[in-house]
Amino acid sequence: MKVLNLQCQHGHAFEGWFGSHEDYADQRERGLVCCPVCNDDAIVKLPSAPRLNLGASEAVANQGPTGLGGQGGQGGQGGQAAAGNTPDSAAAQALAQMPVQQLQATWMKMVRHVMAQTEDVGSRFAEEARKIHHGEAPNRGIRGQASRADTEALLDEGIEILPLPIPPGLKEPLQ
Repeated sequence: MKVLNLQCQHGHAFEGWFGSHEDYADQRERGLVCCPVCNDDAIVKLPSAPRLNLGASEAVANQGPTGLGGQGGQGGQGGQAAAGNTPDSAAAQALAQMPVQQLQATWMKMVRHVMAQTEDVGSRFAEEARKIHHGEAPNRGIRGQASRADTEALLDEGIEILPLPIPPGLKEPLQ
């Protein structure tokens, strides 16, 4: 079993498990390897050190994660994640200190929460949002797809919505 550290062109780091290096190459060539966060298929393999379980001392084992940039909280990519936020915001400061993988995990947790607390109305999103706004349908959380024009029209009408990209892997049961 090969466990590879992978990254998409947007900087999302993740692990991929493959039967062999050839299996990884074959799946990547067929477009089956994609980012679980943004579904990007421009994936690169990051350098990683092999882990040999030889009974190393606890001190060596507790040195922390290696291999992925930004994991150790030393700035790196994690320091840039909230660069566009206002510096006086406590939340922005907290995000700036958070390692990239922790940011990804927090975002995925938030997406799962939204999915669990909302009803998927699919392509009827704009129509259903208007009905809820005008009191023609029960007030509830919904999610779905809307075109850019529909999204802008809803915002112009004063209907508060939030675009939230949901990774394809979360739309179906995980294996």
